[in-house]
Order: sequence, then structure tokens, then C-alpha cells
Amino acid sequence: MSTKTIRVALADDQALVRAGLRALLLQQNIEVTLEAEDGDDLLQKLEQQSVDVVLSDIRMPGTDGIQALLRLRERGDATPMLLLTTFDDSDLLLRAADAGAQGFLLKDAAPEDLREAIVRVAAGETLLQPVSTDPVRARFRFRDESEPTETFGTREVAILRLLAGGYSNKEIARSLFLAEGTVKNYVSTILDKLGTRDRTRAVLKAITLRII
Repeated sequence: MSTKTIRVALADDQALVRAGLRALLLQQNIEVTLEAEDGDDLLQKLEQQSVDVVLSDIRMPGTDGIQALLRLRERGDATPMLLLTTFDDSDLLLRAADAGAQGFLLKDAAPEDLREAIVRVAAGETLLQPVSTDPVRARFRFRDESEPTETFGTREVAILRLLAGGYSNKEIARSLFLAEGTVKNYVSTILDKLGTRDRTRAVLKAITLRII
């Protein structure tokens, strides 16, 4: 793994939370280059300084994490954003995905999970943290609950579960002893069957429909 220090912009309206995260990340060779107390503050500071990843609370007074993300993308800033969240907003993940978020992480994630998420998002991956499907299903209803066009085989279900864990095609290939190109083809087939255009929506719909 590269030893290059990853530069992070940290946005949270609570100063104590920012201080705790900053200290935690510093121990893991991740530098908090700038801090912001809300989305407007974040947007202003990102105009002056670039970072590798934006780590933002999703709920902040004024301009929240999703609104800040939308405005970043509107002005052509493609800096990956990792949103800290809970699953108590019925359409939270979909709104964030629509806005262009690269990752979602539960606020009670372990420190090593937070570091891994930042590293992976900085490397260009997308991440949906592994979660128990029952709480997600209980709190989240996918807006499109149409049945999939075809049934799913055992291998496709296994790949869907790994997608839910945030694994990349390369990692899935290694786990299932498949070629990476084969996994890519499986993922394309899964998206087609579910009628979704990306991995996050595929996972959420698969959870809702009890495919996984």
C-alpha cells in the first residue's frame, strides 16, 4: 500500500467531532488539510485549496453535505466525497448517490474502517459500507420496487453480497477465483436485470426485494 499521505477536507458542524476525527486520522497517515463547519464554509475553502477526499457529515445546519456535494459537482469539482451517515433517513443513500457521492460510512464505524474507506475512495473506488440488510430494509424503501427482469443465479447473488460490502471488481474476482473481466460482465448483467444504472442502486434494490 502506498505511504503517500492522503489529504482530507473535514466538514462537520460540531467542533469536538472534527477534533476527534482529525486526531484519529492523523494517527493513520491521513492529513486533515482543511476543516469546515458547514457546507458553505466547505465550498469556500475548497476554492482555495485542493484535497484528495472530502469527508463530510451529511446533516449540517444551512448547506448540508448533499447540498454541498451538488454545488461542488455543478462547478466542475470532482473531488471524491465520503459522507458520514446513519440509516434513519428514508431516501438518504439515493439522494447522495444522485448527487455524486463516492462513498457512505456509518458514523459508528471502527477507525480502521474509516481509514480503509478514505483510502479506497481516494483511489477512485465507490463504497457502500457492509451493513445488516434487515435494518436497511426496515428503514429504507427503494423508490423503484419493480421486480427484476430475470431470476438470479447463486454466483450473481454472491457477487451482489460482495457489492453490498463495497468490494471492487478486483477484490470480488480474488474472493470468487474469477477473472476480473468475468466479474465485470456479471456486474453488468446484474445491473441490467435490476434495471439500475449503478452498483449502489443495484444493492439497495436487491436488499429491498430480498434478493440478498
